[in-house]
Amino acid sequence: MTPEDQLARRWWIRGRRIASVERAGKFVDDVGFALLFPAPKPIAPSLWETVADEDDEPFGTGMGENEQRVWSWKDELPRRGLAWYGAYLGGRGSFLSPTLLAALYPGDGELDDHEHLELSPAAHEIAAALAVEPLSSATLRQLLGDKNKYQRAIGELQKALLVTTAGVQESTNGWPAALMTLTCEQFDVGGGRDHSQAATQYLDTMLDATPIELARAFRWSSAQARDVLDELADTGRATFDGSRYRPS
Repeated sequence: MTPEDQLARRWWIRGRRIASVERAGKFVDDVGFALLFPAPKPIAPSLWETVADEDDEPFGTGMGENEQRVWSWKDELPRRGLAWYGAYLGGRGSFLSPTLLAALYPGDGELDDHEHLELSPAAHEIAAALAVEPLSSATLRQLLGDKNKYQRAIGELQKALLVTTAGVQESTNGWPAALMTLTCEQFDVGGGRDHSQAATQYLDTMLDATPIELARAFRWSSAQARDVLDELADTGRATFDGSRYRPS
């Protein structure tokens, strides 16, 4: 089996298509992390590739049945506690399994976790508002009074894993708005940070990696990623051939 075939099998690209949100949750739980739609460079599995046929391109003919399905799941999976969702891997819409999320989450699982991180004033303002109650993206945009300011701030919070979606809020005008909430309100996180576990999941899903690739995925420094991978190799949980690390 070629490396490409091995990766396709690991990423659920081959085989029965996913047709339910429950099975989509099992997919994210298995791979640990996934994009909503594939990136030009294969930096992670994608939910789209498990739903559509291999030759299908997202939005090739507009918003079809598969596009509608995965688009709704990005809000439904976190609402059910099956997967965290936000702009994370490469700044793209991404899912994390609850287990991997707990291993990466930077805070104590408290409503004031944002206060201990270096964030913009707008990001702190959003986090403080969400500590009171979940709010729609439309309401948060109104709170800041500037769409671009909101996009930058919510992006900061998602990259820090502090905020996720929790379903949608119906609107009388146009599309439903995503309902945003603090990650610690939706998932069991805090005090369980484990970079070795996170790196092990990364290798298991990607099948091989360099420290730079791991660092980019989880927003670590290259030195930190190398130290974690070396620890895995030293303890027999990974192998190193002089250029790439692989799961044992």
